[in-house]
Amino acid sequence: MAYWLVDSPGSGDGCRDADFWLPYLREQGIENVTECRLDEAEQWLRLVTGNDVLLAAGGDGTVNGVAGLCLRTGATLAVLPSGTANDFARNLGIPSEPAEVARLVADGSTEMIDVAEFDDRIYLNVAHIGLGTLPSRQASSPTKRFLGKFSYMATLFRQLGAQRGFHAHIRTDRSNLGGRWLSIAVATGAYFGGGHEIPEASANDGLLDVIAVKPRPLPQLLLAFLMVRLNRKTPRRTSTVIQSKGKWCHVETTRAKTVTVDGDVAGKTPFHATCRPEAIRVIGKQVIHTGGYGASR
Repeated sequence: MAYWLVDSPGSGDGCRDADFWLPYLREQGIENVTECRLDEAEQWLRLVTGNDVLLAAGGDGTVNGVAGLCLRTGATLAVLPSGTANDFARNLGIPSEPAEVARLVADGSTEMIDVAEFDDRIYLNVAHIGLGTLPSRQASSPTKRFLGKFSYMATLFRQLGAQRGFHAHIRTDRSNLGGRWLSIAVATGAYFGGGHEIPEASANDGLLDVIAVKPRPLPQLLLAFLMVRLNRKTPRRTSTVIQSKGKWCHVETTRAKTVTVDGDVAGKTPFHATCRPEAIRVIGKQVIHTGGYGASR
């Protein structure tokens, strides 16, 4: 077994790079580590085997890229949380303390998780349309470094009053929704947006979770965001927020809207995603299964 430490300079505050993680890995007896860069993958990927572990040192965007390499090679994905929000790491129960992360990698316990497929690409955490795309597109690096995961919320608050919403039709194999929306999120796991928890969700339940927010007066929207932060859960259905599930999701908008996946711009609507169950093997403490409304598959 070989370990490949895949670095993506600039993730999060830029401090948790390969040099940061190597001493922690060595303390756990992990010595056979090759440092490499995600943007140079074609130069070293041919050497990777299905028995190897790809260590992703970065945020959700970096983890997404490394996961795609795991699909190509059959290698196991291990996440070294180094980004701003680290929602995907939270889905796997990965701790924030570096020494504990390295210990988890050395232990080597694995599970299979889902991915979402779209346009011959994948994502691991969430796709956004509407207001939810703005933190990725507008939150500057200095803002992210100063506020951390709260930079996402700060960017949203600056834009809330200017958003009137957009017309969209949201279909899954279980639901059919139409109307005007402020934001649409299509998630594969239990967390997105810097820690919002989705009821009845996990990274290996074989389903996508759709969280759609309706345009409302600014005080009502701020109250909804506040309740989400206090309760640490996205409500399943209110006058402002609607949640639905499905094996696939298709979103049509009247006018083309930007789509972001795992924090990166991925194109325009229409958007179609399909859940590919148990597609990647990952190292994790546990896959988080959220409750609150009873089991749902």
